[in-house]
Amino acid sequence: MDELDSAIVRHLQEDARQSNRDIARKLGIAPSTCLERTRLLRQRGVIRGYHAEIDLGALNRSVQAIVAVQVRPLSRDVVAAFERSVIELPEVRSVYTMAGSDDFLVHVTAPDIEHLHAFLLDRFTSRREIVGFRTSIIYQHLDKQVLEPLPRPQAAPPL
Repeated sequence: MDELDSAIVRHLQEDARQSNRDIARKLGIAPSTCLERTRLLRQRGVIRGYHAEIDLGALNRSVQAIVAVQVRPLSRDVVAAFERSVIELPEVRSVYTMAGSDDFLVHVTAPDIEHLHAFLLDRFTSRREIVGFRTSIIYQHLDKQVLEPLPRPQAAPPL
């Protein structure tokens, strides 16, 4: 990505609803150039979609938690089956497959602590592949809305 691509991505991250014409005006480029660059960013998979940010409380999901899960046996089939089944649970927001002492981090939401407790008892304690899990309640979630590209590492000089 060059500087222009990065600038287009930054503006879309700030507000994906702004028009192509507005972004082009802010960047001092022709709308046709902006449109073509945005199309190429989508085509290359840099822009993967446009989403609305929704207040979780409005969806009756005021409580959030991260559940660290260990499964056994740690095989491709067990990992894939766990990922497929857990992401389908209505309380689950995201699933991260990890390296380290925990195999997964599962971001869950619930209306209240009682529902969260029942969810964990009903959905996690009865699964044979789960050998352990720990739950951490999220008090506050800060999310950086605009991410800038990180610099590429410099190639080491030849010896």
